[in-house]
Amino acid sequence: MTRTYDYRHPITLEETNLVGNVYFAHYVRWQGHCRERFLADHAPGMLAALSNGFAMVTTACGCEYFGELTAADVVELRMTLSELDGNRVGMGFDYFRINAAVPQLVARGSQTIACMSRGPDGLQPTPVPEELRDALRPYLNSR
Repeated sequence: MTRTYDYRHPITLEETNLVGNVYFAHYVRWQGHCRERFLADHAPGMLAALSNGFAMVTTACGCEYFGELTAADVVELRMTLSELDGNRVGMGFDYFRINAAVPQLVARGSQTIACMSRGPDGLQPTPVPEELRDALRPYLNSR
């Protein structure tokens, strides 16, 4: 069984559209929230590094939708590590509605980031810092 980093989010009316379901772009926004909470919980030095020339640049992200979420639902994103190579980190996200009798998979997403450093010549690739590597390794997806 793959270990996941879990981020729970209660859905508000503000995140829904005129039809009453969650607007699709919020799913990607929640990936960012999950990623930032992971850093705060497991690699806080990375947050400090962001103000010292380190950058995490999102190079790809996506989401497939299987069901709808509405206001008052609670969604849990379960993040896993899908890639850790050079300066790249790939993450997978399973979105579950957890306020149902049985958690229901409603979406699946992915995101790839590149670790970069800011210098006089602009952004340059830099290896994934050891603190981040160490924090991510336990979440390697075994699928």
